[in-house]
Amino acid sequence: MSLVASGSLECKFENAANPCGFPAPGSGIFFFDDLVSWEIYGTTVGINKVTILIAFAVVIVLGFFLYAFRKPQIVPKGAQNVGETGYLFIRDGIARDVIGKEGDKFVPFLFSFFFLVWIFNFLGILPFAQFPITSVFAIPVAFALIVYFTWVPLGIYRQGFGGFFKGMLFPPGVPKPMYVLLAPIEFISNIIVRPFTHAVRLFANMFAGHLLIATFSIAAYYLLTFTVIGIIGSAASFTMAVALTAFEILIQALQAYIFTLLTAVYISGALHAEH
Repeated sequence: MSLVASGSLECKFENAANPCGFPAPGSGIFFFDDLVSWEIYGTTVGINKVTILIAFAVVIVLGFFLYAFRKPQIVPKGAQNVGETGYLFIRDGIARDVIGKEGDKFVPFLFSFFFLVWIFNFLGILPFAQFPITSVFAIPVAFALIVYFTWVPLGIYRQGFGGFFKGMLFPPGVPKPMYVLLAPIEFISNIIVRPFTHAVRLFANMFAGHLLIATFSIAAYYLLTFTVIGIIGSAASFTMAVALTAFEILIQALQAYIFTLLTAVYISGALHAEH
């Protein structure tokens, strides 16, 4: 893990009589220098660790499922069995359950989102990678925009422009005078706030988890001294880092599921007008 902080861990040993303060990790651990860069029409384009991890994650997802279904068998086993289990989980547990009978046509879309987001998250605890790609805000924003520009045009296409916005801004069963207050709230909530929260929910969880693990990992090293307090403090920090890593495994899968589930909910709302 690249531990870029306000100070350096090396300074702990440079002056034992007056050691530096705890180098708490900050936003610097989410930024990486370009390994290679070049200019295209006055714009600098570079490749850094995040770029490499994105390519690695895409190769992992594509490689596994292409391998799993390269020679499909009637009775699945091995990689095909794992791949089919993942597919059925998305199809039956999300697409059909949320969208209904029309959900099958959106399974590839939801399937791709779930496993790509999951692997992006999982890289946060993978040795040598140790960075969740979705903790870079641009990535969840890009995913949320893809979803946004899927369900909004889809809703207009299926329900018509007027029908789509009428169902969104004027939900049935509400006293008509309330629409004066409710319609603007519904517009802001669905058109502006919804894509923002869709991205922030994923980003914030991965950002916070990575920051916590980095903090306790640094503390385990920084507090380690040949004293009772130093050993206890270092051991406690190390235990917390391990516990948070285990907890992060659950959060990573859960966030991938929530992001995909919300995507299905938005698509379902675009396909089916409220009555």
